[in-house]
Amino acid sequence: MPQALLIGIVALLGLAVGSFLNVVIHRVPRDESLVRPGSHCPQCGAAVRNRHNVPVLGWLLLRGRCADCRAPISIRYPLVEAGTAALFVAVAAKFGPSWALPAYLYLAAVAIALALIDLDVMRLPNAIVLPSYLVALALLVPAALLGDGPAPIVRGLAAAALLWLLYRALAHFGGMGGGDVKLAPLLGFYLGWLGWGAVAIGGFAAFLLGGAVGVVLMATRLAGRKSRIPFGPYMLAGAFLAVFAAAPITDWYTSLLIPTA
Repeated sequence: MPQALLIGIVALLGLAVGSFLNVVIHRVPRDESLVRPGSHCPQCGAAVRNRHNVPVLGWLLLRGRCADCRAPISIRYPLVEAGTAALFVAVAAKFGPSWALPAYLYLAAVAIALALIDLDVMRLPNAIVLPSYLVALALLVPAALLGDGPAPIVRGLAAAALLWLLYRALAHFGGMGGGDVKLAPLLGFYLGWLGWGAVAIGGFAAFLLGGAVGVVLMATRLAGRKSRIPFGPYMLAGAFLAVFAAAPITDWYTSLLIPTA
């Protein structure tokens, strides 16, 4: 498949998935059905018309307000849709028409949902995290067997175990929540599938990003030393930094340790 065609298809898919993620982000923390009722205004309960359900364009057409009661509609809805499409395009550009592409597209969708839910309610729901293990295995095991063989799977499982041990130890001393411990092996599996460099970069980047944001929040007095800050978004951001940039970062770091003549 030509790369341009793949990118176009994935962009449209990302918009549609982003629209669904808005439902997931709103309803899963509330233990509500993702199917019933259909999309509706949370203020007046009026059903969203089909023409207003078009990702991004629907919000623009409505000028950010409900068609019935004129209550404001958060700009986060079109941003999630556009952001999902953008991340899907980036993943497609990275992996191309490969067997691994569906797995990392799924991870992108899950990452957006989990990051925003964690920011909203400081929780990483089991309803999303735990089934993602089965999806990862179902998509990446065939991708490995149809590619270079079982080595990426073995490495992924080892990385999953390593990150679980690390986060479990941190949780024992009160440094991590239970949701973070459950998410860590999933990210370890995806990063381990790519290589140990990705595991190292993704694992380190999570703490670097989380620490940097924490310092900024305390410096601006938006948070204190005892404030709870969700760590899931930084784990996910670190993982995707590794997905996209582990190789150049590893090469750069190696060049510092072993300078060329």
